[in-house]
Amino acid sequence: MTTSSRKRPVSLQRRLGQGLTLWLALLWLTASVAAGFVVRDEMYDVFDSALQETAERIMPLATLEILNRDDASLVSAPQDIAPLNDAKEYLTYTVRDARGNVLLQSHEVTPDLFPARPEVGFHNAGDYRFYGASAVSNTLFIEVAEPLEHRRRALFETVMTLLLPLALVIPLSFLGIWFYVRRSLRHVVAYRDAIEARGEGDLTPVDSEGRLPAEVEPVAHAVNQLMDRLRRALEAERSFTANSAHELRTPVAEALAQVQRLRREAPDGPLQERAQHIESSLRNLTTLSEKLMQLAKAEGAGLLSRQPHDLVPTLNYVLMDFQAHSERISLDLPDNEPVPSRFDQDAFAILVRNLIENALKHSPPDEPVAVRLTATELRVINGGPVVDGDCLDTLTDRFIRGKTDALGSGLGLAIVRAIANGAHARLELRSPAAGRADGFEVRVLLPTASSEHQD
Repeated sequence: MTTSSRKRPVSLQRRLGQGLTLWLALLWLTASVAAGFVVRDEMYDVFDSALQETAERIMPLATLEILNRDDASLVSAPQDIAPLNDAKEYLTYTVRDARGNVLLQSHEVTPDLFPARPEVGFHNAGDYRFYGASAVSNTLFIEVAEPLEHRRRALFETVMTLLLPLALVIPLSFLGIWFYVRRSLRHVVAYRDAIEARGEGDLTPVDSEGRLPAEVEPVAHAVNQLMDRLRRALEAERSFTANSAHELRTPVAEALAQVQRLRREAPDGPLQERAQHIESSLRNLTTLSEKLMQLAKAEGAGLLSRQPHDLVPTLNYVLMDFQAHSERISLDLPDNEPVPSRFDQDAFAILVRNLIENALKHSPPDEPVAVRLTATELRVINGGPVVDGDCLDTLTDRFIRGKTDALGSGLGLAIVRAIANGAHARLELRSPAAGRADGFEVRVLLPTASSEHQD
């Protein structure tokens, strides 16, 4: 699976903040629903009690009113009780006799609201809740009605009163939880940043100073142990490479001198040609040993100096070694302005030398090589055919030479990449070159002030 197809890891701070906030919201919601059921039962008991109390208070008054009326008024139209004000009345009532004749009723009674025959006690009919009571030896009956919608609305408003604060509690809870989680994990984040800020050559242990959580401290300890083992292995590899290359220089130089003397003494013919081939192979071996020593330095530490210095004199010094190709090299520098950087001078010289050698080697003989240095970047541009994208991605690997007939060790761009990574610089390869239809361009973004202080 490629890196681009992998899922981006979710931040632990984000996961904890969202999870705890969601859990708190669910708890609040569950508690509100449970409270709603409890409130409903209690509220319905209160409403039923109000129905019963209303009926019991009105019944004696209604009985006196009816008994004080003459028989003629009893058979006439039922008497409506006028309201004291225009307030909304949720309770309505009727007083009837045993045959169901209405004797007394409230002013907002809806026709056919009450059952045909009066009933005693609590009962529901349609969208209303009723309570009935009797008096005068079950000759008079009173029924009080309340719309169930009134109860539902009261219950809804009560539950919403519990739920509405949730809209404010959720963001406040998220902010509070996020702040607490972020503060609790700040040492873990600092440990991560300390690892990310290191260059490829810095494998010294990361000091957590006992500030990491107990769950993470063993991981940090294991990482330090792994980095220590890796550091020792890389140091042994670099030491072997550098020592081997150094030890080869003297015998190879002696062999090269002997071959050159042999060429001068040998007559023309097959022996002269063989001596020439041996000399060419020894020169390539000398170049390879030099590249291996450069690679060992590039993969080591110390690619950033303590104090900034001007890169322009270092670049001019390197170009002096290419005086034979000076007419092919086009140099572009800032106008009388230094280019300060903490890039180690030796490392920068090795980087520039390998870039120019690579450009001269792979550029057509009649085309110039452009070297441009600014305060933020170094660019080396040469002509030639366009390099395929697949091949372009592998050119910085060791002993990879691409599709070319030019002689070389395949280590030049690998050395450049190692130096750039160790100095916190960024290396970019482009083909075709910027603004051209052909050619090859290497762009080195010099270390910024922030990255330079992370060595």
